[in-house]
Amino acid sequence: MAYAKFTKEMRDDHLILAPNMLPIHFKLLTPIFKMSGYNVKVLTNSSDQVREEGLAHVHNDTCYPALLVIGQLIDALKSGEYDLDHVCLAMTQTGGGCRASNYISLLRKALEMEGWEQKVPCLSVNFSGLEEDSGLEITIPMVLHIIYGMLYGDALMWLKNQVKPYEINKGETDQVIDDIVKDLIVLFENGGYQKSKKIYREMISRLKNVKQDRSQKKIRIGIVGEIYMKYSPLGNGNLEDYLMEEGFEPVLSGVMDFALYCVENGLIDYEYYRMHKKTHWIYGICKDVIMRMQKTFRVIVQEDGTFIPPDDFEEVIRNGKPFINPGVKMGEGWLLTSEVVTLIKSGVNNVISAQPFGCLPNHIVAKGMVHRIKEQYPNANIVAIDYDPSASKVNQENRIRLMMANAKLMSEMGE
Repeated sequence: MAYAKFTKEMRDDHLILAPNMLPIHFKLLTPIFKMSGYNVKVLTNSSDQVREEGLAHVHNDTCYPALLVIGQLIDALKSGEYDLDHVCLAMTQTGGGCRASNYISLLRKALEMEGWEQKVPCLSVNFSGLEEDSGLEITIPMVLHIIYGMLYGDALMWLKNQVKPYEINKGETDQVIDDIVKDLIVLFENGGYQKSKKIYREMISRLKNVKQDRSQKKIRIGIVGEIYMKYSPLGNGNLEDYLMEEGFEPVLSGVMDFALYCVENGLIDYEYYRMHKKTHWIYGICKDVIMRMQKTFRVIVQEDGTFIPPDDFEEVIRNGKPFINPGVKMGEGWLLTSEVVTLIKSGVNNVISAQPFGCLPNHIVAKGMVHRIKEQYPNANIVAIDYDPSASKVNQENRIRLMMANAKLMSEMGE
């Protein structure tokens, strides 16, 4: 079957639709791609029809993130808002052994079911050599912009979760973040976006000025899991906001930690199997550069003293090794276990693992590791929440409420 391909010429007259996963980050990435000539729109449709379209076009045994993402894209095409002759669907591919490498095939099958396979092209965004005949041109300036955009998104997400639970005027934190994002977009367009120390200090200053009531410290709850379920409000039922509404403070590591996980896996491949013999040194350079960039934010937060700084990723790597071999790298692999242990060691004993039902890698490295972690840390309060088309939101929230009740009890007992 011949499928429509995204060509270089389409850059000028095609709108690229992308599924949403990171609400703050993608507000920055949209103008970043615009600077490189790509007109991108991040979708926000999230009605029940998204899930229904996913079920109609993807087998219900396929993982929930695939179903939601494809459902969101098909629902958008059916909305009548877009010219199907001048629209393209974008999808990231990680290149690993999991569903994220197969989304394009599943999406094209869905388009074929609607008779759009030769009309609507799919665009693969990847750094692993997949879809090499794609018309997407990834340049060094674009990569640099994306890295800074993701780092700034991580910083805003990290600070938001330490401010929003305490805000007095509801919505003020989100408004401040939107204003910061608008200012960052100007910096990306006109230069100055690399002045990260100044930018981080400005972020902290503006979020400190949000009116807050800190008379009572909130119990912190970590969120880990499959990358889409961990970050996407559509996937996890607005989990961050739900925890805040219930009086807790959510804790999420930045998405650049997942990027570092992928880079570290390249180094592990060389160490274990002598893969990437000619290019493994590039992985080392990438790891060093990204970690130095992360350190800038961590040091600024420490110097200010108002907020808790994020963990050093090198420490995250070390924390997981006593529990799981670094060679376990399907899905979120060793990273998920490492994040749970890191949260506990930093004082966050309460952890939610958000995962698609039936995702074998994440069941192994999440549910499968709970007993071993609790042997070392008896006070760990860990709950795995499965997300699935047939899963009841009431049942999910009841499991979370039970975990929250245990968290409050342990807090009252001083554990």
